[in-house]
Amino acid sequence: MLELEDHVTHLTLNPAVGGSLVNWCVRATGQPLLRHSDQQALNTGLPGKLGCYPLVPWSNRIAEGGFENPDGWLALTPNSLTDPFAIHGSAWQQAWQVVSQTTTEAVLEVLCQTPFAYRAEQRFRLNNGELSIQLCVTHLAEKAAWHGLGLHPYFPRRAGTQLQARAAQVWLSDASKLPTALATIPDAWDFHILKNLPDGLVDNGFCQWDGACRIEQPELGYALECRAIGADYFLLYCPPGLGFFCIEPVSHPVNAHHLPGRPGLKLLEQGQSTHLDFTLKYLPH
Repeated sequence: MLELEDHVTHLTLNPAVGGSLVNWCVRATGQPLLRHSDQQALNTGLPGKLGCYPLVPWSNRIAEGGFENPDGWLALTPNSLTDPFAIHGSAWQQAWQVVSQTTTEAVLEVLCQTPFAYRAEQRFRLNNGELSIQLCVTHLAEKAAWHGLGLHPYFPRRAGTQLQARAAQVWLSDASKLPTALATIPDAWDFHILKNLPDGLVDNGFCQWDGACRIEQPELGYALECRAIGADYFLLYCPPGLGFFCIEPVSHPVNAHHLPGRPGLKLLEQGQSTHLDFTLKYLPH
């Protein structure tokens, strides 16, 4: 476990479990700013039970058992016990290494060979109650491949939790959670202004996002002001009856490898990189 702190917040990381962020808390009160990870969550060894983890070299599901790269078909093996599709790339299932660490900043790195050779890096920095995460991937294989990035944070959800995140359209999805059509955002999912999260399940991708997001937590006494760069999309996951929700900044929609034009994906040659930045500012009420 690796720990950072500034005078406002304290951050715990677990490089060995997918380069995951475990807890981010207010120092004075211990208030969790992400879903709290207890020892039981840590013992699972699963990034999806922790506070946030990186999605490299793609976000979410890829259908059809793989995708087409310039040099031919790249077959993918399902990598989750709960999903029939390859999901969230491969970096989340690897142990990351600590490249450098100070009191307020840490750099983690992982070298992967699956599904092709790449290097991913995360830089975490705390400054006056603001957490910044810089996620970068560099393609190492000789032959070019399609890349995408994302982050998968889990936030506390209470009855009064509100969200503001401006997008233009939403992807409707089928029972397999793959996108089927772009649609106008229904009122219950339209977060142009601050509003409560919907009661029903939401597990959808939103398009033409301006990168800004505000999460109000009146019961918990704070707000988070968030900003993403390199992410024109977000995924919103609101499972009914659970004490968390996810708003995930991502560079591409779900199953972009099979959508016309491969929106948001980047074809990287050997040595080329792409990145995504996400900052979360703690604002006490």
